[in-house]
Amino acid sequence: MVDIARPSQAKKKRIRRILYISVAVIAVAGISLGVSRLKPAAPTVDRAVVWIDAVKKGSMLRQVRGSGTLVPEDIRWITMQAQGRVERIVLRPGAQVNPDTVILELSNPELEQSVRSAQLDFQSAQAAFTNRKAELQSALLSQEANVANIETQYKQAALDLEANQQLAKDGLVSSLQLKQKQGLADDLKNRLAVEQRRLAITREGIDSQLAPQEADVNSKKAQWDLRRHQLDDLKVKAGMSGILQSVPVERGQQVGPGTNLARVANPTSLKAELRIAETQTKDIHIGQYAEVDTRNGIVKGHVSRIDPSSVGGTVGVDVIMDGDLPAGSRPDLSVDGTIQLERLDNIVYVGRPAFGQENSTVTIFKVGAGGEAVATKVKLGRASVNTIEVIEGLSPGDQVILSDMSQFDAFDRVQLKG
Repeated sequence: MVDIARPSQAKKKRIRRILYISVAVIAVAGISLGVSRLKPAAPTVDRAVVWIDAVKKGSMLRQVRGSGTLVPEDIRWITMQAQGRVERIVLRPGAQVNPDTVILELSNPELEQSVRSAQLDFQSAQAAFTNRKAELQSALLSQEANVANIETQYKQAALDLEANQQLAKDGLVSSLQLKQKQGLADDLKNRLAVEQRRLAITREGIDSQLAPQEADVNSKKAQWDLRRHQLDDLKVKAGMSGILQSVPVERGQQVGPGTNLARVANPTSLKAELRIAETQTKDIHIGQYAEVDTRNGIVKGHVSRIDPSSVGGTVGVDVIMDGDLPAGSRPDLSVDGTIQLERLDNIVYVGRPAFGQENSTVTIFKVGAGGEAVATKVKLGRASVNTIEVIEGLSPGDQVILSDMSQFDAFDRVQLKG
């Protein structure tokens, strides 16, 4: 038998292997590309744990809110006027007081001595003034008597001159004697005029001569009064009707001038001091309507004062009550206040989302059919306490999730369940 040579199959097998490998690579690449283009599985969120609200159109009441305390409008700090030592604390905070109610009793031996010294100085100055006044009055009386004496002499000389003039007409008195009588009368007349002017000057000079000593008497009396008042102030009185709020000193303590000894407040007239974020105060004005929640009732009021500067990122706003405070309201009670800024009509608005700031753009999950919520860019406008204006991105009737969804920032959709 003769062997027949067969054609080699190696080349065909190699070509077929290369073809299979190429097809496999293409298939793997296609599958990988398809898988990469698939959307990631949406995370599931329990509907019961998120806050869902509907977008609305209509009127929105724009408000700001802050917390604070009730403080008295009428407060009196009682300060020390001199040096002293606390001997007795008569009343403690919480006591009802009247203007003459004694709160503290203090002592100051040096002040007691200075009161006695000031009294003696005043009495001495007063005695010197009295003596000087008596001297001047005596001098005035002497001058008045002198004037009266000369006036009498002048009147007698005038009568004598008149009689001699009649006798001279009859030739019974010589001309020389008549001239003597005339000279005497004229001299007395001049002396009377001089003494009368001197009397007037004496009268006018009494006040000016007494003025320095009178001023000294007044000065000594003022010093004595001051010391007496300082001594009286050692019995510290309330000075007004109200409630004793604070006594920041202890028995035996030495206190100096200007030290606060007690604080008294009128509890019937309270206002709310609120602290509001500085970013929310630009539209607050004096007189705006406000409500104060005392936790035991809501009281209507109005804005009465706004701090000119901020502290710690907040601005102080005072609210005066227009109505009666509920029972149990007292100074330093914690309260919440809401101030009405304006009413916005015919706008689209929604509940205020977490981290949704005024005039900002945020991502909110909008709930669609089948419970799927899709991340949506929303432009927000003016804000209130619980609501905020929607400018773009949502329409009335849309359902949105207002809860904090920052943990799902990597997803563009979530699936609600429940």
